[in-house]
Amino acid sequence: MKRIVLALGGNALGDNLHEQMLAVKSAANAIADLIEDGLEVVITHGNGPQVGMINLAMETAAKVDDSIFYIPMSVCVAMSQGYIGYDIQNALREELLSRNINKPVATIITQTLVDANDPAFIDPSKPIGAFYTKDEAEKMSKNGYDMKEDAGRGWRRVVASPKPIGIVESDTVRALLEAGQIPVTVGGGGIPVKEVEGRHLKGTSAVVDKDFASAKLAEELDADMLVILTAVEKVSVNFKKPDEKQLSEMTVSDAERFIKEGHFAPGSMLPKVEAALAFVKSAPGRKALITMLEKARDGLAGKTGTVIC
Repeated sequence: MKRIVLALGGNALGDNLHEQMLAVKSAANAIADLIEDGLEVVITHGNGPQVGMINLAMETAAKVDDSIFYIPMSVCVAMSQGYIGYDIQNALREELLSRNINKPVATIITQTLVDANDPAFIDPSKPIGAFYTKDEAEKMSKNGYDMKEDAGRGWRRVVASPKPIGIVESDTVRALLEAGQIPVTVGGGGIPVKEVEGRHLKGTSAVVDKDFASAKLAEELDADMLVILTAVEKVSVNFKKPDEKQLSEMTVSDAERFIKEGHFAPGSMLPKVEAALAFVKSAPGRKALITMLEKARDGLAGKTGTVIC
């Protein structure tokens, strides 16, 4: 049975609770198609709008009530994993049962191991949460938060975005797969943790890119293919230019050359291609597919999408 790690993009989840409930129903239909085709599927997902909403809610509450404390980003990610997974697992369970497929779906609160010496921790740059005045920012800095001025709009908390070096619960994910179940895991890139004193896992003020975390998980599970879902059917070079060209296939050397030439936007297609490359290069015979959720079935059948091999 072919094993795939399916990384849902943020566009598959909506921007708020109501949109998310509608979006996961559509996603569940597409995922059920793949399961019905006999694929062994692991589901991962982003959490950008959701973790931002949680962080903003807690920051707003802390501003007006001194008894409420700011909560760490690691805890925000854990909370987002729980409620996003809750919607995904219920929607997919219902869709599978409607097709007479009896496969349990379970969400795993997943930790992603990062290196305490990752260069990303030297200069945290990913802004999260509310805007603050300079005085408020100075107070937060004294409490240990990294704060940066944001384009004249005020001060914001910033966190690092380190690369994943391991998925703590990958053995649990594997056990569920081998029991014929469907795991929802590495939500939002996983809860970023550092290993302290050899055993203790300590949450850190960071966010891990969900595509890189999905690639690391796929590597550890010895998956056949990493499928990264996004808003476009195929990867393009010269994107939105008169000579734009959609790509059906990229070799590793092609992809590395296109990256060097600056064809892929940082924060958009670049991390997806880099994550796909990381998985493909991790062992011989591995492939990655980048396409839209609605085209995943056709992409896996070789009819569309961009395959990196």
